[in-house]
Amino acid sequence: MDLNDILTIAVKARGSDVHIKAGLQPIVRIDGKLRPIPNAPRMSADAIRDMAYTMMNEKQKKHFDEFFEVDLSYGIPGLSRFRVSAYSQRGSVAMVFRIIAFGVPAFGALNLPPILEKLSLEERGLILVTGTTGCGKSTTLAAMIDYINENRTCNIITVEDPVEYLHKDKKSIISQREIGFDTLTFANALKSALRQDPDVILVGEMRDLETIETALTAAETGHLVMSTLHTLDAAETVNRIISVFPPYHQRQVRMQLSNVIKGVISQRLVPRADGKGRVPAVEVMIGTARVRECIDDKEKTKQLPEAIAQGVISYGMQTFDQSLMSLYTRKLITYEEALRQSSNPDDFALKVSGISSTSDLSWDQFEYKEKPEEEEKKMTIDRFGDG
Repeated sequence: MDLNDILTIAVKARGSDVHIKAGLQPIVRIDGKLRPIPNAPRMSADAIRDMAYTMMNEKQKKHFDEFFEVDLSYGIPGLSRFRVSAYSQRGSVAMVFRIIAFGVPAFGALNLPPILEKLSLEERGLILVTGTTGCGKSTTLAAMIDYINENRTCNIITVEDPVEYLHKDKKSIISQREIGFDTLTFANALKSALRQDPDVILVGEMRDLETIETALTAAETGHLVMSTLHTLDAAETVNRIISVFPPYHQRQVRMQLSNVIKGVISQRLVPRADGKGRVPAVEVMIGTARVRECIDDKEKTKQLPEAIAQGVISYGMQTFDQSLMSLYTRKLITYEEALRQSSNPDDFALKVSGISSTSDLSWDQFEYKEKPEEEEKKMTIDRFGDG
């Protein structure tokens, strides 16, 4: 079984990742669970090394030999593209492939909150998409870039490691730069982008102080900057950004961040009740006056979840628990799964059982928004699909 055969099986099985390791059958992650390919032979170390080296150019081979790991992209015409991480473990080569569709999915297909369309049309500021590995951050950002591309005339510059979704110029022009090929580092590319007449800058990941600092400056100077962080929710995102800077600089960064933040979208993928895939539970924070105050004042940052919960009707914000409640009431996810994924399980359980909690105002607003039948039908389709 060659590499393309393995990847073809994984794509047809609607997998998200493929793991190849010496001594094991190829393993595919489907709906969050790892499953070996049935009847596939166990892979030898030599066969995997040959597969890896076949995909690499000379520069990548040299990097792998020196650092024992390398990131690259791979494509099979007519099937899919893949983000590949090749690395050494116990003296042999192992690989993980992230499956990336050729076309950029639209918001409707991803079942994301409609407020993201409005956020995408912001002309300046900072938008962050956060979550754990494999929760769909890159896909959400790609959908937002595609929405801008279809609706605005912009110069869009992306810096990615590696380039994942391929964008075609529509109303906007898009330059996609890959770390290791088109530029050396995120920070270097971001600094250069400021001299390339950008309207929108996408930074694949804000990994270090220099990149975060440059991104904040770019957002301050009239550009829309979009990026990702490996944080679980909006409050943790704010604290992570602040903590990267030395203590004497943190007060200034709080003020800077509060001025430029437009939105933080945090995602988790939750298994569907019918077992047919997963649906996104999405926390959305919008940069309202109260949110900016919570970011600026260190003592008030812990109030961010409450500010988000109470901004449902006026601003389209929602917490994870509100998103999970909506998914549960539509029977898209089970109660057990909703409780397991919730940020405050005790409060969530009380609400499901009909007992009011001390902070019930935000829940009442959320329920009121969904009571009218026409609004409920619309949100079921627009946000989470028609099942």
